[in-house]
Order: sequence, then C-alpha cells, then structure tokens
Amino acid sequence: MKTVKQIIEENHNEMVEYLRRIVEFESPSRDKEKLDVLAEWIASTFRKLVGGKAEIIPVENYGNHVRCEWGEGEEQILILSHFDTVWPAGTLEKNPFRIEGDRAYGPGVFDMKGGLIQGLFALKALREAGIKLNKKIVFFFDSDEEIGNPTSKKFIEKEAQKSERVFVLEPAMTLEGGLKTSRKGVGIYELSVKGIPSHSGIDPDKGVSAIDELAKQIVRLHSETDLTTGTTINVGEISGGSTVNVIAEHAHAEIDVRAKTVEELNRIDRLILGLKPINEKTQVVTTGEINRMPLERTEKVQEMFEVAKNIAENDIGFTLIEKETGGGSDGNLTAPFAPTLDGLGAVGDGAHANHEHLLVSHMPKRSALFAELLLHYAGIKEGAGIGDTNNRS
Repeated sequence: MKTVKQIIEENHNEMVEYLRRIVEFESPSRDKEKLDVLAEWIASTFRKLVGGKAEIIPVENYGNHVRCEWGEGEEQILILSHFDTVWPAGTLEKNPFRIEGDRAYGPGVFDMKGGLIQGLFALKALREAGIKLNKKIVFFFDSDEEIGNPTSKKFIEKEAQKSERVFVLEPAMTLEGGLKTSRKGVGIYELSVKGIPSHSGIDPDKGVSAIDELAKQIVRLHSETDLTTGTTINVGEISGGSTVNVIAEHAHAEIDVRAKTVEELNRIDRLILGLKPINEKTQVVTTGEINRMPLERTEKVQEMFEVAKNIAENDIGFTLIEKETGGGSDGNLTAPFAPTLDGLGAVGDGAHANHEHLLVSHMPKRSALFAELLLHYAGIKEGAGIGDTNNRS
C-alpha cells in the first residue's frame, strides 16, 4: 500500500504542470478581472484534485477570494494562501514560466503560487490514500495579501477565530527552507506638519519652517529604532515646501514601523499618534494604525515547529530549521486568535525580484511535510478504511 509520501512523489510531474498553469495566470493585486479568473480556476482545481467544497467570495473593486472545505469535524484547521502577486500584467512576456535545471522561474512562482500548489497536492495525496481526517480543513485563498489585505482581513480573522491552529503556505526562509515562527508586526503612519510661510530672504524671522520641524521629528522617531530588540522605525517618504525662496508651510512624511511583540508595537503606536510639536509655533498631525500584529513565537508555535521538525527528519528525510522575519503575511492576521506556523511553502529565492524562482526538487518533500502535519493535528477518522496509520509516510 502506497504511503502519502510515495503518492506525492509519483505526482511530482503533475504538480509541476499545475505550477506552470497557475503561474501563467497573471494576477496583479489590483487587477480584479485577472484575479477573478484565477479565483475561478482555483475553486475548480480544488474540487477536481481534493474533492471538497469550494466557494467564491465576491468582493467589489478588488479580486474575489476563495474559501474551500475538506473533511468533517467540529474542530477546524485553517490553511492560508494568497494568489495575488506584485508583478504587473505583461510580466510573463519578459519573464515566462520556465525550468532551468532545478529552478522554476516566473512571476509569483515563489511568492507564493508554489506553496499554493504544494498545499493542494498534499490534500490530493491524503484523498488518494483514502485518509479521512477528524477535523474540518478550511483552505482560504485571498487575492490581496500583497497590498495589506484591504478586503480579506475580516474573512481571515473570522476563520482564525474558529480554528484550532493555522498553517500558512508562504515561501520558506532562505534556501535552507526555514519555517517562520516569528514575524514582526507592522504599523503604517503619516506625519503632517504645518508651519508659517514667509520670504526666506526678506522676512526669515517671520516664518516657521515645517521642513525644519519635520526633520527634527524624524530624528526623534529614528532614535526609537533598536536593532537589539528588533524595533525599527523608518521614515521612507518625505515631501514639503513650495519653492526654494519660501520658508516651508507644509511638510509630510510616511512612516513604517516594525516590532516583534504586541506590547512594543502598541508602545510605538502610542508614541507616534501622540507626537507633539518640538517648535510650538508649528502644528503636527499624525494618522495611521497598526496594520498587522506580530506573529510571536509562543509556546504553541514552538511546539508546532518541533512537530514539523520531527516529521521532516524522521518521516520525510530532511533537516528543518526555524527563522524569524521582519516581513508581514496573512499569518500576522491569525496569530492573535490561533497558533500559526508560517513558511510552509516553496523553497527558493527572489521574492519580488527578477530572479524569483523555486527549487523543483523540494516540492514533493515540502508537500509531504504539510500532509503529515495535517495528519498529526487533524487525526484519522475511525473506520476510515485504507486511510489508517500504516498509510502514513
């Protein structure tokens, strides 16, 4: 009787063919028409490969999302995968899907269409092995992760609140294939300063420079960066003034904040929203909010990683490591509600870069790892026939 691992290995060529198909659906985050076409393909592919339920979640102005279910049970496990990419329509003409040696190239192949396909083939293998799980598996595919989840956030958070745990099929960290057990939280803010304009040559004493105030505020903010704790504040965009011989009346900055813990992110949030003028003759207004809470390495997250590590070493045959990252993902949205393990997707390099690629040879073992994780946490339904423990990798 074939194991899940053997089934996935035998399906390797088919997996790569489905990778080609999904990469050749271009899916820029703000192109609703293209995203909706891909959403329909994902729903139909899920029904075909997995045999579960697939529902299109319609959204105005942005791409539709897809919610799929497989299995039964009162308890729920959530799987997350986004299908939008940072690449504009037409990128395929310059950077087509292709395989060179062990590397598959193409827009979104690594971030994160490879992980999406690996996830589908993990469920397909469980189905082919005749395994029935004790828990309901919800696979949510969102269309707007790359632009901050403006429409999918509420759906993802709702599903997370109903879930025992969450698995995210984002790319692995580095070519070592590390899982992501910690992600920094993110805050996005705007800082506006109003000064008093005057002629810089005739009446310099009558003016109060908004640019001068903004510069001092930037120095104040950047002093809060602490690389030892992982807190970073980056003023990434600035503008101000009207012309060279006028003391600036207006100045503006956009701020990116990253922090490892909820406590620290909330502290910086209060600091920025509570900024006061250094020069009391200016007016300072800050707006913005925490966009994504941190995915903290809690005891439950650590336990999930240890389970994955043991499966990788003892059942699949490779060494698994863990990493932390400053980037955000759908996993940041679920972390406040359920223990979340991220980075279970493709192994490769070059997310958002022209050399983006994944390692084709790693796809079966990553897919098998994910299938075994589901088996571990969902359990096998009694009386499931051939889907007993002898069927595991």
